Amino acid sequence: MLKRMQLESVKAWMADPKYGSLPLYTRIQRGVRQLILNGALASGTPLPATRELAKSLAVSRDTAEAAYALLHTEGLIERRVGSGSFVAQMSNFSTLTKQSKSSSTSLKNPELSQRGLKMSQGGAVREYSSSRAFIPGEPETQTFPIKIWSRLQRQVLNDYGATALAHGDPQGNEELRSAIADYINLERGARATADRILILTSSQQCMALCSTMLLDKGDSVCIEDPAYFGAQRILDATGANCIPIPVDSEGMRVDVLLQKGKKAKASFVTPSHQFPTGVTLSLERRLKLIDWANSHRAWIVEDDYDSEFHYAGKPVACMQGLDNNNRTIYIGTFTKSLFPGLRIGYAVLPPELVSPFTVGRTLMDGHTATISQLTLARFIEEGHFGTHIRSMRHLYARRLEILSKLIITHLSDYVEVRIPSGGLQMPCLLKSEHSEAELVLAAKRNGIEIMGLSKLYATANKEPGFLLGFAAYTEEEMTAGVKRLAKSFKSVRPRK
Repeated sequence: MLKRMQLESVKAWMADPKYGSLPLYTRIQRGVRQLILNGALASGTPLPATRELAKSLAVSRDTAEAAYALLHTEGLIERRVGSGSFVAQMSNFSTLTKQSKSSSTSLKNPELSQRGLKMSQGGAVREYSSSRAFIPGEPETQTFPIKIWSRLQRQVLNDYGATALAHGDPQGNEELRSAIADYINLERGARATADRILILTSSQQCMALCSTMLLDKGDSVCIEDPAYFGAQRILDATGANCIPIPVDSEGMRVDVLLQKGKKAKASFVTPSHQFPTGVTLSLERRLKLIDWANSHRAWIVEDDYDSEFHYAGKPVACMQGLDNNNRTIYIGTFTKSLFPGLRIGYAVLPPELVSPFTVGRTLMDGHTATISQLTLARFIEEGHFGTHIRSMRHLYARRLEILSKLIITHLSDYVEVRIPSGGLQMPCLLKSEHSEAELVLAAKRNGIEIMGLSKLYATANKEPGFLLGFAAYTEEEMTAGVKRLAKSFKSVRPRK
């Protein structure tokens, strides 16, 4: 029979909000099953009749009967006519119980591969659980034209019917690929055709695909220093030998790359708006990098993650459009330009990489959601994408101006503002004698998320500071956030 402590254990399963979506009889079944697997109910132990169990748990007899039926189906209990229900006799029951008791210990030390260990120890790319200020890279979503998007999605479902619910082309919907090619050829100076575009879920997935398909363990790859943390962690997990190349006011120091990258198989760059400094790679350096890739039979992976948002001067054409040698892989995403939940990115590939990369992505996730692709294609073709970008560009420029003035007014004792020419975040260099890590921690304690710049560097030549996102936050939110930052910083003592 179930003892009082055992009944309380089952009741805990019934009351736990984690399992609130499960039917009541399933929660009872799970509670009793756990008692059996933990060894609290040994083989042959008699169980209370369903009427008695129902009374003890304050449920209907039908509910108790359904729970026992599930346990019987799993083979965990035996039901004998005229005798009642008993915990089943199993030859391997003792082994099962020991496994259950030791599971919490074994899970703490999983037997991962070397790549798995590097990935898990490196941490997740997204480390923020909320949209509180000042998370970098977050776009404005409150003003997104949801009604237009909903109308287009309904049109897609009406026009395609059940076809839109089926598996899609792993390379991506041709209508969307054509729309993207037309857009980036016009707006970014790319040399793209629909047959060279691969639709993916994100720029991060594309970088992972590039690393997997192009690099073996130990292969050298040049990477900006500082660099986007997502690229760093992907390359580390691949086992690549990352060669950090310093960044100055004209972007990656290609002269250093020419010295150190003679055996490198690829270079990962963010030329339009270098992450995190915000500088633009000069035309002269772009041409030298393209020449390096051609002469060394290396690849350039160009992450053009937020190039739609340029606020000062004329935007520079993408490197892929300048590369006549087809050594550049161009990565774009709609996560920054539209909304993060869309999960659509793309790559413009050299012709010889299209087929192997398409096969490679099928081993990851098959294809991108068809309905979203078809809806996005119409959103672009009907001009809504261009309208939205122009609207956001104006809004973001205004928010960048507001944040820079707020920082100068309230935090000038701590940081120096570096106003970027574009993007969704602004770097601020630390000029006080405070610890960057302590300031980041103090801000977090007061509900403000700021990214420290130091952890984005691979070498000791670091410029401490912060990266503050501004695109997703109203003037009121930024004003309140900066004042809370000022208050947080005042609580931290300078280093001696």
